[in-house]
Order: sequence, then structure tokens, then C-alpha cells
Amino acid sequence: MEPEDAPSARDRLARAARHRVTLALAPAVAYLVVREFGLLVLALMADRWNKDVTRALTSWDGQWFLGIAEGGYGSVPPFLVDAFGRRNPETPLAFFPGYPALVRWVDGLPGVEPVGAAFAVSLVSGVFCAYGLQRLGSRVFGGSYRAGLVLVVLFAASPMAIVLSMTYSEATFCALAAWSLVGVVERRWVPAGLCCACAGLVRPTAAALILAVCLAAFVAIVQRQDSWRPWVGGLIAPLGLLGYLGYVAVRTGQWDGWFAVQQRGWDSRFDGGAATLKFALLILGEPRSVLELATVWFLVVAIALVGLSIRRGLEWPLVVYGAGVLAMDLGSNGLMNSKARLLLPAFTLLVPVALAMARRRTSTVVAVLVGVAVFSAWFGAYAITAWQYAI
Repeated sequence: MEPEDAPSARDRLARAARHRVTLALAPAVAYLVVREFGLLVLALMADRWNKDVTRALTSWDGQWFLGIAEGGYGSVPPFLVDAFGRRNPETPLAFFPGYPALVRWVDGLPGVEPVGAAFAVSLVSGVFCAYGLQRLGSRVFGGSYRAGLVLVVLFAASPMAIVLSMTYSEATFCALAAWSLVGVVERRWVPAGLCCACAGLVRPTAAALILAVCLAAFVAIVQRQDSWRPWVGGLIAPLGLLGYLGYVAVRTGQWDGWFAVQQRGWDSRFDGGAATLKFALLILGEPRSVLELATVWFLVVAIALVGLSIRRGLEWPLVVYGAGVLAMDLGSNGLMNSKARLLLPAFTLLVPVALAMARRRTSTVVAVLVGVAVFSAWFGAYAITAWQYAI
């Protein structure tokens, strides 16, 4: 007979159910709390600089994505121009179709406006990404549920995480990339390939993801693992990116049409890092702004994180992906102000940090994460209010 004060079977089941619900909701809650804090700080900064919050969150590339979502590539508003103030029928093709397509589908729901649809897609994508990151952090070698949750917060509090709340495509891409890499780590090759293919319709950064997924699938094939599945996953993975690049090639009449559009409109091309190195040396020698100086140090930290990932024995496909994203960022001579934002998809480089922090005392982890979130909120708000140039 159980003591009178012992919990009944019903009480134990209720507590177990509450625990399961807490664990299930934690990634979404952690992500949303950090992002909501960032938006609160943005509202304060916007008031200080007499900026409209909605206008700030839909600025720069966000206007292009909204324009494509509303009218397609052929009916983008005429006020949208490239970096040189020019515009031709091919200019909108610089922006990948995945995110604006999702926005357009949501916009088709009753009572939904385009801007609200875009914010909704970014929000849902961010939450979807949070669950992918939590799963990734728990599945890697030495991982745990706690490490996955720390990884979610570190991602949501990345220096330029403000774009996750903007009408930009980063949140959607990161969600697909996270779940694709979960598929690789768990050797679920078909979902990994499908998510990778979808990511290829969202951002060109998918090239790094394709490299990681296809190399991992190739190794599985060579080692005769998982039957036909790595064949299918590896073949599916590049279809999205190749499909859109092929579409632009047909539209422009050039086999390298998308790259030509980028170079003509934004003077963006791969130069092996020469422009980035020149920029870094200039800014370190003569700092001109907080954003530019911070951008250089973010790049330095990212390089160090690649080394840390290798040293800690992080699964090599995750290292390949993170290093690939970083290489694309460093190797482009595009807008230097955007380099901090373009690092956001390199979330796998945060995994060793999350694993190390997860082993610390809870008070230490909370203190560090709060500090990171505060800096991220301020820096992101500064980038789209006080900073007057594109990000």
C-alpha cells in the first residue's frame, strides 16, 4: 500500500505529460523569446532614429522579395533598382523564388496582406528551424537535448539574427538547411535530399549544403551503407539550385545568366577573398563604423570556429557545410556590409560552442546567453535603424 502523501498514478501521469509538453514547446519558446526581445529593442531604436519599424523590417532586399511575391518577376514595382540605380527585365532574377513563392501562397489566404504574409513565413520558418537545430544539437556526437536548446538560442541571438524577423529569405533557407543536415546526421537520405533541393530554390548558399549532402551520400555509397537511399538523396539534392540557375540561363540567353545578373547589377562575383581581405585590412587600420569593424571581427571569429569544429570532432558534413558558407561569404566581392548577415546560415559552426556550454552550470549558461541576446538585439536594431546603408 502506498503512503497517503505519495503521488497517485494520475498525478505522475499528469506530471509526465506536462514534462513532455514543456520539452516539446521549449525550442519554439526559446526562439520566439529571443526574437521578440530583439524586436522590442528594435522598436526602441526605431523611435530614437525616427524610423518606422515595419518599414525597417521590409527594407532593402525585403522590398524585392515583397515585389516578386506580389507581381512575379515580370511585375516588380519600378522603384526597385539595382546597386547602380538601373533596372532591366533580368534584374529581379537575382533573387531566388522560394521565399516569395511561399509569401504569395500565404498572401492568397482570406484577409492576409503581402507584408503580413511575409512576416508569417519568416516567423514559421524560424520556429521550424529552431526544432531542426534542437534535433541537430541532440543528435551530434556528444549532443543532448540541453545542447540543442542552447544551439537554438545562439542561433536566434546571432549578430545579424534581426533578418530572421525581416522579409528576407534567411529564415526559410536556414530551416530547410537545418532539417537537411539532420537527415544527413541521422542517415535519412531522402528527406535530406528533398530539403536540400528546396533550399536550392531559396538562396544560392545552397551550394554549400549541396556539397555537404552529396559528399556524405557519396561516402555512404562507397561504404555500401543504407541501400539505394543515399543514391536518391544525392541525386535529388542539387535539383533546386540547378533548376533555378538553368531557368535564369534560358531567360538571359547565357549559361551563367544568374552570375551575370549579379555582376551587372551588384558588381558581385567570386574573387577568392581579395576584396574581403582588402576591406578587413582597411577597417582594422582605420575603423569607420561600428558595423564595419564588427563585421570584420565576426568573420575572424567564424574562421576560428571552423578550426574549433575540426578540433572537437564535429561530424564532417556539418564542418563542410559551415566552412562552405563561410568560404562563399569570404570569397565574394559583393557588398561588404552584408557579410555579417551572410554568415547567419553557417549555424553548424555554433554547434561546438553549444556542446561546451551545455556542460556548464545553468546559471552560467543563462548569464552568457542573456548577454549574447542583448548584444544581438542592439546590433541588429542598429544595423537597420542607425546604419544608413544596405545590409
